[in-house]
Amino acid sequence: MSETESPVALGAPAVPVVPPTPVAQPGAGERLRTVTLPGATLTVRSRPPAASDGPAPPPALFVHGLGGSSRNWSPLMALLADDVDGEALDLPGFGDSPPPDDGDHSVTACARVVIRYLDESARGPVHLFGNSLGGAIVTRVAAVRPDLVRTLTLVSPALPELRPQRTALPTGLLAVPGAVSLFARLTKDWTAEDRTRGLLALCYGDPGLVSPEGFAMAVEEFERRLELPYFWDVMARSTRGVVDAYTLGGQHSLWRQAERVLAPTLLVYGTSDRLVSYRMARRASGAFRDSRLLTLLGTGHVAMMEDPDAVARAFRELLADTVTTSERSATPRG
Repeated sequence: MSETESPVALGAPAVPVVPPTPVAQPGAGERLRTVTLPGATLTVRSRPPAASDGPAPPPALFVHGLGGSSRNWSPLMALLADDVDGEALDLPGFGDSPPPDDGDHSVTACARVVIRYLDESARGPVHLFGNSLGGAIVTRVAAVRPDLVRTLTLVSPALPELRPQRTALPTGLLAVPGAVSLFARLTKDWTAEDRTRGLLALCYGDPGLVSPEGFAMAVEEFERRLELPYFWDVMARSTRGVVDAYTLGGQHSLWRQAERVLAPTLLVYGTSDRLVSYRMARRASGAFRDSRLLTLLGTGHVAMMEDPDAVARAFRELLADTVTTSERSATPRG
């Protein structure tokens, strides 16, 4: 599919914008637990580091995108197991986390949940990762609570675009009242296989990277999601939350908040991303004051799933440079 073709016109679904992955069971080396916070209950996926005689690795927190789950980060968490003590959240209403008590799925509300979790778990400051919607959420976290963030890694962050790609427009239209229920009725005869295949075409630069086993597991998870009574409502509210965040001005603008981020930032963009245009990489590089850019040719919207090795290498370089800079700053002058 070319970058100018509409997924709806080709019969591919517009939501969710991150491929489903199985979340009911932890992967090898992972653990799942439930955390109760004021107003929200979260499922947290963790990959404890291997026991060693050296110093404990620093904590990291991973935040998924619209329609995704903590499992979207499993490939990258596995690669970074020796570098960070990683945890990934299921945002309220996604994965195995129920919707929030107040029904608020705005970017600001999700940022408050992440901050609340970091405060109550006392894990901060952390190396903070975000993809798509998760990228917008953690940008807001890093801007308003710099004390909680060591570094920031953004994979195709959903920051406002003045001229979104045509392939991203159907998702944005779901913010229109009644659009999600209409979409659900119009697509009621679509099979989980059809939906999953369309999502992979939308989100991956090369859907062929997904193994037959991975595709079958994604289909199974999609079937589970469609049975959740709140699935479509959460998608509608979350999509509306993204669109609302795009319209905020002044100090609440996501771009204004990006300029306030103090943490060293790794930006990851794929040249074949159909949801977040690669042309936004230049603007993001200028907005985040201490940033570096990783460009992945032929990669789509979910680089941490498509090319986790490249993302892991770039993060390790950021980590090494950050440690070196900290050591220099801490060296007493004689």
